[in-house]
Amino acid sequence: MNSGPAYKATVRIYCLAGNAKPSPKIGQALGPLGINMMQFCKEFNDRTQEFNGDVPMRVLLKAYIDRSFKFTVKPPPTTYFIKKASGLRKGSNLPGHESAGRVSVKYIYEIAKIKQKVDPDLAEHDIEGICRQ
Repeated sequence: MNSGPAYKATVRIYCLAGNAKPSPKIGQALGPLGINMMQFCKEFNDRTQEFNGDVPMRVLLKAYIDRSFKFTVKPPPTTYFIKKASGLRKGSNLPGHESAGRVSVKYIYEIAKIKQKVDPDLAEHDIEGICRQ
């Protein structure tokens, strides 16, 4: 029973939403797998055009031996939203020892709603549980 091409590898990369271009970073991840970077960038940009161009999206790409691929786009990491909500450009130099900023519970609730809406893994969780994560 053949269910499709043979699996080769899984790659996790970050790309800016709607703004992926063939670059060394993408090339180093996709080149050894024989994946066409232009095709990936075009498909990724089409899927993420509704997001702002400065939003880093997580991509989970599955490559197959016949050089085909499938990928899922996941929302930005929670740290991205926390930095935006607190107005920071980067986190603390001493995580766990020094606080870089503060975020109100209201913003945490809003971040949880966004994550629940765009992340299929969190769609079935309740908002309170997502806020506690």
